[in-house]
Amino acid sequence: MRVLLSAIGSRGDVQPVVALAVRLRALGQEARVCAPPDFGEWVEGLGIPFTPLGPELRPTGKADPAAPPPSPEQRRRMVEGTIAVQFETLPAAAEDCDVIVAGGYLLPAARSVAERMGIGYVFAGYCPIALPSPHHAPPPLPMQGDAAADGAADNRTLWERDARRWNDLFGAALNAVRASAGLAPVDDVRSHMLTDRPWLAADPALAPWPGPGDPGVVQTGAWILPDERPLPAELEAFFDAGEPPVYFGFGSIRAPRDLGRNMVRAARAAGRRAVVLRGWAGLEPPDDGPDCLSIGEVNQQALFRRVAAAVHHGGAGTTTTAARAGVPQVVVPQQFDQHYWAQRIGDLGAGTAHAPGAPTAGSLAEALDRVLRPEVAARARSVAAAVRTDGAETAARLLADAGARSPS
Repeated sequence: MRVLLSAIGSRGDVQPVVALAVRLRALGQEARVCAPPDFGEWVEGLGIPFTPLGPELRPTGKADPAAPPPSPEQRRRMVEGTIAVQFETLPAAAEDCDVIVAGGYLLPAARSVAERMGIGYVFAGYCPIALPSPHHAPPPLPMQGDAAADGAADNRTLWERDARRWNDLFGAALNAVRASAGLAPVDDVRSHMLTDRPWLAADPALAPWPGPGDPGVVQTGAWILPDERPLPAELEAFFDAGEPPVYFGFGSIRAPRDLGRNMVRAARAAGRRAVVLRGWAGLEPPDDGPDCLSIGEVNQQALFRRVAAAVHHGGAGTTTTAARAGVPQVVVPQQFDQHYWAQRIGDLGAGTAHAPGAPTAGSLAEALDRVLRPEVAARARSVAAAVRTDGAETAARLLADAGARSPS
């Protein structure tokens, strides 16, 4: 079995397909990864063949979060460029492969490439609300300047509108390239990309599919990459110097320039020390006080086991990692599925959802006051015991079994 695993986005988008690649290789299958060039060194360091796809994305973290969304003309050029790059890059990356696995929402051309090559295709989403259901509304599309649904409209109506917007956004560009490749046009871009049997790579305890037993969705569990890296000596020394600190991080998300300052002020108001992840936005504490430490990318699995609470943007990977560690969470959602994760952590009692938008020192301090309580810590530990770690293994075996059943 030869599998190309592809994703576009931040580390939270790419790491799940890398986790699946590692498990496939452990089962004796061949796995390759195609993703933004930001991750090439890391993936190749794991011994996995890597093909860069599109431009580097790290600089986007420095952009002003208050900037307006792209204009219609800018969106059109972005979409045409994205689809063209995927048609140019994926065929070579998938040469001699049996299947392409597309992780996330940003690969609208991947199924068309698989179709042209005559190979299999699997779509995998990382959150239930990425898949249509009458039980929930579609996630907001950041490129279109969406806000989260307010619950006033019927979910079916919202999904129908979402399908039309996918067609408006991607249809012309996708079908133009399909025509040049001798493929028939598609009239429903979103359904074409998701297929009639998408995979849901999310933990069933944290993010259950709302239709139990639904044969149209395969929930494998989250694709988690084990991380055995030791924490940096400076961070270990900081932990040893006092009580468990509060972790603050926004990953690759654009952030207000004063967010680092507000984070540390909130921790101090709560009587806690702070660890601040610089992330793609380059967040920094307001000073070099001994009660705060700025860090780069580290082993989150080990880090979260050592902190009193984790304050973050609500990406699927970060939320799942914090839940596995049993640490109380403050989720500050900004876009797409982050609103879902914020609500789920609050509903589970393992933390709280911060109001969307730019947090202040006061709002963060209030949120910390709600989660730095013994009953929240106990509930977070209880949730941790229910989180599965075999999602990537399950997905890898599904792929390997499918390959074994296919004629040679």
